[in-house]
Amino acid sequence: MKVLGKILIPLLIITFCKAQNFSVSGTITDEENGETLIGAAIQLLPTKIIATTNQYGFYSLTAPMGTYTLVVSYSAYKLQSHVLRLTSTQVLNFSLSSLQTNLAEVEVSTTGTNENIKNSQMSSVQLDMAEIKKIPAFMGEVDVLKTIQLLPGVKNAGDGNTGFYVRGGGPDQNLILLDEAPIYNASHLMGFFSVFNGDAIKNVNLIKGGMPAQYGGRLSSVLDISTKDGNNQKFEVDGGIGLIASRLTIQGPIIKNKASFLISARRTYVDVLAKPFIEKSDFKGTSYYFYDLNGKVNYTVNDKNRLFLSGYFGRDRFEFKDNEEGFNTKIPWGNASACARWNHIFNSKLFSNLSLIFTNYNFSFMALQQDFEATIKSGITDYGFKYDVNYFPNSRHTIKTGIHYTFHQFVPTSVSAKQGETVFDLGKVIKLLSHETAVYVSDDWDINQWLKLNSGLRLGNFTHVGPFNRYLKDVTGKIVDTVTYKANQIVSTYNGLEPRLAARVQLNPSSSIKASFTRNFQYVHLASFSSVSLPTDVWMPCTEVIKPQIANQYALGFFKNLKDNLYETSAEVYYKTMDRQIEFKEGAQPSDNVFDNPDNGFTFGRGWAYGVEVFAKKRSGKLTGWIGYTLSWAWRQFDNINYGLPFLAKYDRRHDASLVVNYDATNQWNFGLVWVYGTGNRGTLPNGFFLYEGSLSSDYGLRNSYKFADYHRMDLNVTYTPNRSKRLERKKQALIQKYTLQQKDTTSIQITKPWLKHFSNSFTLSVFNVYNRYNPYFIYLTKSGDFANGTLKVGARQVTLFPILPSFTWNFKF
Repeated sequence: MKVLGKILIPLLIITFCKAQNFSVSGTITDEENGETLIGAAIQLLPTKIIATTNQYGFYSLTAPMGTYTLVVSYSAYKLQSHVLRLTSTQVLNFSLSSLQTNLAEVEVSTTGTNENIKNSQMSSVQLDMAEIKKIPAFMGEVDVLKTIQLLPGVKNAGDGNTGFYVRGGGPDQNLILLDEAPIYNASHLMGFFSVFNGDAIKNVNLIKGGMPAQYGGRLSSVLDISTKDGNNQKFEVDGGIGLIASRLTIQGPIIKNKASFLISARRTYVDVLAKPFIEKSDFKGTSYYFYDLNGKVNYTVNDKNRLFLSGYFGRDRFEFKDNEEGFNTKIPWGNASACARWNHIFNSKLFSNLSLIFTNYNFSFMALQQDFEATIKSGITDYGFKYDVNYFPNSRHTIKTGIHYTFHQFVPTSVSAKQGETVFDLGKVIKLLSHETAVYVSDDWDINQWLKLNSGLRLGNFTHVGPFNRYLKDVTGKIVDTVTYKANQIVSTYNGLEPRLAARVQLNPSSSIKASFTRNFQYVHLASFSSVSLPTDVWMPCTEVIKPQIANQYALGFFKNLKDNLYETSAEVYYKTMDRQIEFKEGAQPSDNVFDNPDNGFTFGRGWAYGVEVFAKKRSGKLTGWIGYTLSWAWRQFDNINYGLPFLAKYDRRHDASLVVNYDATNQWNFGLVWVYGTGNRGTLPNGFFLYEGSLSSDYGLRNSYKFADYHRMDLNVTYTPNRSKRLERKKQALIQKYTLQQKDTTSIQITKPWLKHFSNSFTLSVFNVYNRYNPYFIYLTKSGDFANGTLKVGARQVTLFPILPSFTWNFKF
């Protein structure tokens, strides 16, 4: 027995040790500035165990005890490998160095990862700001929203239109997050520019389908934008001066390697430049400008705790004065947001984040003529928190769970007026208060080498509370009674169970098939007054009258990478149903809310959309870019609109295509090209005219039965970046010549100014609408002659916003 024990005990110990699993975790950052890298890949070789960093740069891997090679990779960064002897749980942080901007190293970086093949997420695109900044931009202003509209499945409504439309959904059905804070109006100048300053942004992630359970509250998509943390290694200043706007970003360490800050500002100055030219024109007295301000501070308390505080404030201001008529109009609108976050690492397998969030959007229209003053206001304010936990039990499972809460305060439309000292009684300012809560859990499960499943469940609750007055009307519309709800008394409440399921079947290392099903509830809604040509979009919560919107989306896709992941291709089909869609009743006006409940002005219907998306992208090399194409249909049906018949949505586009090309010719010269094509938007025009009670009236056709001319446009840009080393050498040679003339010693000449050593700049020339296409903005009717004597002539004229527009921008950094 003793001999048997001496043999068995070591064998049992060896067997036990072999069965043991250990974890390695850490954070991946940029070596130059300390920024965390989102989506970096970490793989244990020779196994197929792989992980990616979350939005805070954290990763976790679990494997049996042994010796491995740990490889860390990230696009446009040098690979880093580490021999790992996994005999205990370890923490390994990595700092990656970016590839230098010389063509030799760019050529070496053609091998990419195949995460788009291996992960279960589909209908998702992650864009880096370095990639976005190379794309031709309208008036030289880098724009995140304009860039995502170049992707298949994402559409705009033409030049000068706010919002973007994803897979047949409306602009309010997109969840736009800036450092986890929702942004309710993401556009400046009614859609010409976005509120996101490219110099402050680190990462952009768009999800069009297969929405993970941690996201909710919208039907169509998620646009998750992360701002830079701030350089914790050195002070840095960068910015740009363009024809219509300038921007400046300052960042640097508060405590090196431990705390940093970032401040970024942008402002247009069209109001200043245009003022001398419009003083004697019909636009005299007109002024418009917008500005943005981003700020962020972060502090690494220790290896397990990190704090962030970020904020955004932006405003548009339009004003018109006519001193002769005594008329003055002011229209300010904008967003504000703030988020305080605490990252905590419990251990190598458990990561958490707590966020406290504030966001606000408000719009106001103020008109003054003589002594009469009228004001229209609307807005929304949110206070909330999120607590999210990531759990990595082993290499096959990633479990996410959390709770989200938001307190909403809506001001749908408030109208006030006075004349002199007389204040007109138009009722109290209507405020609608509500609580929105959600809990979720999801598991990303590698069942085996070829099958991966992401299953999730989200449970939401929305409760409308008092104080609130419900006005009861008779058949004539006269108020006959009022039901009063006290503070915090429940007016209405809704629950929504949202299953999420996504699966990936990997056919081989370079191709896979993915499928997903998502069910989403939306408790806040956006509706536009069809008869008011102002940015008076109104956000409304669910009430007794307004029910939650519900969408079910099914998607199936094939994904294929070519030439060692140099080329990425995909084809997806989708079908989406949308219930309880919301629109204003035809002819509704903001003044209808006076002495009435604002939800009485809406009508409700349903929608459905389906289509095919094709995408091909070249990831790296001197020539990069992508091609996207979408074939789609978007339908709506309302009982009280279009005689109850189905109609195509205004932003329905049968065909939508985009081409994006970027070419690094040399280290100094870069060229970019964008070409877009889309079937024309839809609208409603008169079929004819008739005389009614002595007045000429229009006989309108069915809703959206008219298709505008097709939209297409090409943009170009060229960027020249002077060689910094040559500039320093020229500076040195100039000093040598100066010292030689002064008969001074030239052997010890050095460039000692730090900012000059690190100074770099570039010049960008952009041309919007290169071949001067007259794309339709809207169509208006002209009339001449007389109906009674048969000489009436009716014509239609198209208004185009932008012809060919060149712009020039100087960018700098030091």
